Amino acid sequence: MVARVVPPNGHQEAEEVFRVARGIATAVAPAAGLTDVQAALLEAIASALTNIDVDYRHLEPLGPDELAAILEPHDQNYRQRIVHHMVLGELVLRPLPTEVAARVAKYARALGVDDRFVRVARRYAQGAYGLAWMDLRRSGFTEHVRRAGAGQPGHGIESTDPFAAGGVDRRLQERWAAYGDLPEGTLGREVWELYDSRGFALPGTAAGASAYLAQHDFAHVLADYGTNLKGELEVFAFIGRADPDPKGFAWLATLIGLFETGYIADTGFFERDVRERNIQAPGMHQRIADSIRRGKVVSESYGTDLFEVDYHRMSERPVGEVRALLQMPEKSTAARTSGSASAFERAGMSEQQRRMADERERRHQEGS
Repeated sequence: MVARVVPPNGHQEAEEVFRVARGIATAVAPAAGLTDVQAALLEAIASALTNIDVDYRHLEPLGPDELAAILEPHDQNYRQRIVHHMVLGELVLRPLPTEVAARVAKYARALGVDDRFVRVARRYAQGAYGLAWMDLRRSGFTEHVRRAGAGQPGHGIESTDPFAAGGVDRRLQERWAAYGDLPEGTLGREVWELYDSRGFALPGTAAGASAYLAQHDFAHVLADYGTNLKGELEVFAFIGRADPDPKGFAWLATLIGLFETGYIADTGFFERDVRERNIQAPGMHQRIADSIRRGKVVSESYGTDLFEVDYHRMSERPVGEVRALLQMPEKSTAARTSGSASAFERAGMSEQQRRMADERERRHQEGS
C-alpha cells in the first residue's frame, strides 16, 4: 500500500512522483529490500521536494526503460538529479553491494546520464576508495574551484583540491580578523563569532582553511546550521543543491563518504568518527531532506553556486538582509523538531567545539 497526498496541481504530478519513486527504489534496493535508512531518507526527500508522501517500503518494481520513458519529457539536468537521488540511496549502504552499484549504472545509462558519481559509487562497491576520491574531485570540484577563484581577491588558489590548505596570506587573515569589529548582526561579525567561539583558525593563517573552503562558513551562518558532523552534512546538502549545476552533488557525496561510511579516509579539515552514524541518527532523514529543499529554492531563485558569491562585499549587511537577497527559506518545522540546531547552539557543536565555546564564555565573564 502507498500513501499519497495529491497536491493542488493534480493527480498527474502525483502519479509521476510515485512512478519515479518506484524506479529509484528498484535501482537502489539490496537483495533483502530497502533498508530503513534508505526508505526514510528517500521518503523525506520526496515529501520535502514535492509535498507528496510516498511509502518507499511498499513499491512495485519499475525497470530502467520504463523510468526512462516517464522522464523523457524532462531535461538532462532533471534526469541527472534523479540519478543523484539513486546514488544518495546507495551511498548510505555499508558495505555497498556491487549488484546495487551495477544496477544504478544501468538506470543511469537508460536515462542518458553519463555521471561520474555513478562511477564513484561503483568504486566504493569494489573497494577502490582512492580512485573514488579522485573521481569525486574531478567530477564535482576541479571546475568549481577554478571558477570561484578566478578574479577573486584573496583566494590565491594554487590547487584544485577544495580541501587543500590555503597557506599563509596576511591580507586574507587581516580581512577576516577585521570582521570582529563590525556591528553585531552583520554577516561579517556573525561569521567571525562562529570562528572565535569555536577556536577555529582564521583563513590566511597556517592552520586555517583555504579561502575557497571558508566560503561554506558564510553558509553556516546564513542557513543557520551547526558545525558538528550532522550540521556539516546539512550545510553541504544545502550548498550542493543550491548549485544550479548538478555537479554540486559532489559536496554531499563527499561528506557522506567521509563522515558516514569511511569510504574517504581524510580531507584534512574535518573531524570525523565513522563509528558515529550521523545520517542514520534519528531525525537526520528529515534534516537532510529539508536542506535539499531549501537548496532547491535558492537554486531556482538566486541561481548561483554559493561558493562563487562574494560574501566579503556583503559583510557589513545584516544577516537577515543577505538571506532575503538569496531568497533563502526558513527551516521546516520537521527539521527543527528533528534536532536541526542553529549555528550558535551548543547542540550544533562537536564536543571539542563546546569546550572551546565554554572556555571563551568563561574568559569573557572574568574580563567583564
